[in-house]
Amino acid sequence: MTVADGADDLTRSALASATVVVAGLGVSGRAARDVLAGLGARVTTVDDRAEDADARDVAAFLARGGLDGVDVVVASPGLPPSHPLLAAARAAGVPVWSEVELAWRLRVGRDSGDGPAPWLAVTGTNGKTTTVEMLASVLTAAGRRTAAVGNVGTPVVLAATDPALDVLAVELSSFQLHHTTSMAAQAAVVLNVAADHLDWHGSLDAYAADKGRVYAGVEVACVYNAADPTTEDLVRDADVADGAVAVGFTLGAPSVGQVGLVDHVLVDRGFAALRHTHAAELATFDDLAHLAGPDGLAPHVVQDALAAASLALAHGVEPAAVRDGLRAYRPGAHRIATVADVDGVRWVDDSKATNAHAAAAALASFAAGSVVWVAGGLAKGATFDDLVASRADRLHAVVLIGVDAAPLADALARHAPDVPVVRVDPGDTGTVMTRAVTEARRLADARSATGATGTTVLLAPACASMDQFASYAARGDAFAAEVRSLLARG
Repeated sequence: MTVADGADDLTRSALASATVVVAGLGVSGRAARDVLAGLGARVTTVDDRAEDADARDVAAFLARGGLDGVDVVVASPGLPPSHPLLAAARAAGVPVWSEVELAWRLRVGRDSGDGPAPWLAVTGTNGKTTTVEMLASVLTAAGRRTAAVGNVGTPVVLAATDPALDVLAVELSSFQLHHTTSMAAQAAVVLNVAADHLDWHGSLDAYAADKGRVYAGVEVACVYNAADPTTEDLVRDADVADGAVAVGFTLGAPSVGQVGLVDHVLVDRGFAALRHTHAAELATFDDLAHLAGPDGLAPHVVQDALAAASLALAHGVEPAAVRDGLRAYRPGAHRIATVADVDGVRWVDDSKATNAHAAAAALASFAAGSVVWVAGGLAKGATFDDLVASRADRLHAVVLIGVDAAPLADALARHAPDVPVVRVDPGDTGTVMTRAVTEARRLADARSATGATGTTVLLAPACASMDQFASYAARGDAFAAEVRSLLARG
């Protein structure tokens, strides 16, 4: 991987007098604008939706020479490479950076005097937020001053310029990594790779390649999923620092160079001094018991814990801190969160399951034939045949929401033809969740009437939310509010 011509000399001091265009005024764009302005850079913001942007008409901005004399464009992760502003920048030889790339170049030394805080980077199709929050919990248990940042919420550029932090737990999306070229994490993991965001990247290979950028320049350890050959291939292809090692995580007994499981105990044979002959205990399933669902601890939760442990060990954390941090970790909202459990029906919000891979993991957490699945939204060019074929046995019925229901409906017709499917008319967006919850209750009650027990109504959409909701969080909040309202009415 190479940095665009002319970009290498844009150090922190050079950026203080640079001319910068910030494209997109989301959370990360505003943070980039504010930090750059604080340095003294000349910043112009461009966003066709933000009223406080310096320019809102991209075509007019380009027509009047808006990129003339610009040293770098900092792009929102929501802007695809084909966006007219980014395409024009590349054509003009202006480097395009992510906010993450900017953050890496603006890092400041720690209060301890030991140089900038190292980064422990997490990417993957699913499990990123859980893993990075588990990692932050482990680092905190080890006495490190840390923060979970990046795609999880807090912009990286704010954390990278905070000298009070000892180490950063950084969640990175493929969008952010696409325009990130000089980052060299202390350790990094690609949790898994499955088809997602293909409308943005153009192909699965391009998507995987952007995920693989997280390994570039890694100093200590490249962590990969031993059950996902693509992640191991990305490690093999990575250009890393001398001495960096590859460590796989597995749900089986680990070989040397792996972390894994022995009799419901998480163990380390990747970093432990005696790894050639012994496995060092990190934690047990009892330490993760608070994360178990009604049918036990889901495999993907254990995988996330192993990945988080690996990154923490690469940083030098002691095994006892892994145990303590995993015990202390509590998941955030909209991830297999129980909203209510009434009359034998459990209502579960997993709105963060925005792709097929995540929805498959959520469905796997429940018993066969027990789930009324609320799914659908913006498909992003994805297909759902593998998801439905692999999880059809979990389904009692399906409620489809969203404006882009055809891909899911077609997959259900092909692979689960006997499962009842109710389509919620997308015409009235404001009442979509009211109608979805009402239909889900009717279907759940019908199952209960047969004498079946353990019914779950699961919101795991497998799709993005932007067609009918502001975010996956807003979608989950709407689901929870409607469930509580419906149950209150009796």
